[in-house]
Amino acid sequence: MPTFDACFAGLTILDIAGRPVESIPDGGGVAFIDEIRMNPAGTAAGAVMNAAKLGLNCTTSACVGDDEKGQFIIDSYNRLNIDCSLIQTTSDALTSSTILPIRPNGERPALHCRGASDNWYVEESDFDTVCDATFLHHGGTGLLNAMDAGQSAKLLQYAKLKNLTTTFDLIAPDDNTIALLKNALPHVDFFMPSIEEAVFLSGKTELTEVARFFKNMGATNCIFKCGAEGSYISTPERAFSLPAHQISVSDTTGCGDSYCGGFIAGLSMGQSIEDACKLGTATAALVATGLGSDAGVVNLAQTTEFMNSTPTLQN
Repeated sequence: MPTFDACFAGLTILDIAGRPVESIPDGGGVAFIDEIRMNPAGTAAGAVMNAAKLGLNCTTSACVGDDEKGQFIIDSYNRLNIDCSLIQTTSDALTSSTILPIRPNGERPALHCRGASDNWYVEESDFDTVCDATFLHHGGTGLLNAMDAGQSAKLLQYAKLKNLTTTFDLIAPDDNTIALLKNALPHVDFFMPSIEEAVFLSGKTELTEVARFFKNMGATNCIFKCGAEGSYISTPERAFSLPAHQISVSDTTGCGDSYCGGFIAGLSMGQSIEDACKLGTATAALVATGLGSDAGVVNLAQTTEFMNSTPTLQN
């Protein structure tokens, strides 16, 4: 039996968010806002924190700097009982971090400092340790320089050889990202980008065509996170959409990452793909009601009650 339900590997940063920010003061002026918060974030971190809150036994593979920001992330994980034994610490780079001035409507422009996540690298001799789980979620391709050179695809291939279920998310795609996906997607069970990322990469706009594009590249299933429009799911058997919940949005930071965490938690509990996507939808909605990538979510019971009692935008 694997030691962990899931390993979340990849982009791990510290977010410093404030809300609501209507504008940046001129010169050295001061503006007053309601809330400032620090929290771990990123395509791996936002997923693992919410999966842990939903009850999964989680580990994470990432790289942070030997600084106060990296220690804050590790301390936060320890409070959530997330195993930190695979976290690498480097003195060659600062912990990746982002300043987020959250607009009143929940939008989140970002000022990002690339850092230690670019140094994250898993040697092939360590693949077995990273894959000591039932699920491997790889998040952050695009901002993982060392692993983006080909090692991520090798890790995913190894995970499939070990019979893990693999989920995959990316960030900040550019003209080079398709080349990375060609090697990775044949080893991915669930490809989970935002719809904006998927449309940009595929050059398609119709959802069935976007999904077909990535399935032709090797992905078994596609789950596109569509914000207020919910999500679109394409499996080998069928395609369907799920609506988002009706909520008052505070901050959309980490909603897509938290969807991944909720979805993986659902699959780990034996739920169907559709029901796991519903749990991901509810997890993302709760995160959007607070400030930060893990806001709003308390535990599985609270999230399930919210899911069953909160209307969706199509009701």
